[in-house]
Amino acid sequence: MHSTTILLIEVGALLFALGMLGRIGRTIGLSPIPLYLLAGLAFGHGGVIPLSASEEFIQVGAEIGVILLLVMLGLEYSATELVGNLRAAAPAGVIDALLNALPGAGFALLLGWDWQAALVLAGITWVSSSGVIAKVLADLGRLGNRETPVILSVLVIEDLAMAFYLPLVTAVLAGVGLVGGAKALAVAVVTVIAVLVVAIRYGSTISKFMSVNDPEALLLSVLGLTLFVAGVAAELKVSAAVGAFLVGIALSGPVAHHATQMLEPLRDLFAAVFFVFFGLSTDPADMPPVLLPALGLAVLTMSTKILTGYLAARRVGIALPGQLRAGLGLMPRGEFSVVIAGLAVASGVEPKLAPLATAYVLITVVTGPMLARLPDYQWFKNIVRRRMALRQRRTAPVPAGE
Repeated sequence: MHSTTILLIEVGALLFALGMLGRIGRTIGLSPIPLYLLAGLAFGHGGVIPLSASEEFIQVGAEIGVILLLVMLGLEYSATELVGNLRAAAPAGVIDALLNALPGAGFALLLGWDWQAALVLAGITWVSSSGVIAKVLADLGRLGNRETPVILSVLVIEDLAMAFYLPLVTAVLAGVGLVGGAKALAVAVVTVIAVLVVAIRYGSTISKFMSVNDPEALLLSVLGLTLFVAGVAAELKVSAAVGAFLVGIALSGPVAHHATQMLEPLRDLFAAVFFVFFGLSTDPADMPPVLLPALGLAVLTMSTKILTGYLAARRVGIALPGQLRAGLGLMPRGEFSVVIAGLAVASGVEPKLAPLATAYVLITVVTGPMLARLPDYQWFKNIVRRRMALRQRRTAPVPAGE
C-alpha cells in the first residue's frame, strides 16, 4: 500500500511538472520535447531527485507513448498512399541509408572499435526518431504540409528496415552464426509482409467491425487492436512501432477520423512520458568523457540528415522552403537508437558505446526540434527567398540578341 502511495505521488508530481514545462515551452515558442528530456535527466539516475517507485510504470507508459505516436501517424494516411509513397521514396531510402549509416560505421572504426561495434553505431546514426519527429510535426502544425509525406515515407522505410536490421544485429551480437541470423531475418520478412498484406487488402473490412456511434467502444477497440498488434510484432522481433503504424494505415474512413480525435489526448500524455523516460534512463555522470566525440558525430550526421531530406523533397518537386523543412525535420534520433545501443550493451561489445549513444541521441533530440523551427522565423524566410531568387536568375533563359 505504501509503495502504491509513493507511486501516485511521484507520477502526479511528474505529470504536473510536465504540464508546467509544456506551458512554458509553448509560451516562449519552443517545442516542449527538450524540456521533457531535461526533466527526465533531473529525475533519473544521478539526477537531483531520483524517481524510484514509478520507474517501471513510466517505462511501460513510454512504450505506449511510442506506439500511440506511430498509430496516429498511420491514421493520417491510407494504405494506397502508403504504397505510393514507399515506391516514390525508395531511392530516398537508399540515399538515407548511405548518407547516415556509413558515417556511423566509419566513426566507430576511427575510434578503434571492432566491426560489430561499427555495425551497431551505423544503425544508431542511420535511423531518425519517428516518435520525436511525429511530435514535432504536430507541435509545429505541419502534418498537412507538402513535405510531410516525404518525411513520413523516409521514416516508414527506416522503420521497415529496422524490422530486418534488428533481428540481424541481434544474431550477430549473440554469435549464433549465419544460419541463426538468416532464420531471424526470414521470420522478420514474413511477418512484415503478412502485416502489410492484411493492412492493405483487408483494412476496410477491419474498419467495418468498429462503430463510430459508440465512442467508448471505438476507443477501446482501436487502442486494444493497436497494442495487441504492436506487442505481437515486438514478440516476433519486428518493430512494435511498425506494427502500430500499420494498424493506423489499416483503419480508414470515419473510423480513422474519430479515432484520431479520441486518441490525441492519450498520445500527448504518453508521448510526454516517453521523452521523460528517455532522460530517466540516462546517468549524466557517464556522458562527459564521450561528450566531445558524440558532439562531432551529431554535427556530422545531422548534416547528412538535412541533405537526405533536401534531396528526397527535391526529387518530388517540392520547393526550397519545403526541402529545408524536410531536412531539418529528420535530424532527431531516439527510440530505435536507444534499442540498438541496448542490444550492444547486453552483449558486451564496447563499454563506451552506451554513453556515447546516449549523449549523441540527447544532442540530436534536444537540438533537432529547436532547429526544426528555423524555417518559421522571418530572417530565415528572407534568406531562402534571396536564395530562390538567385537560383531563378541563374536558370532564366537569356533574351535573344544578348
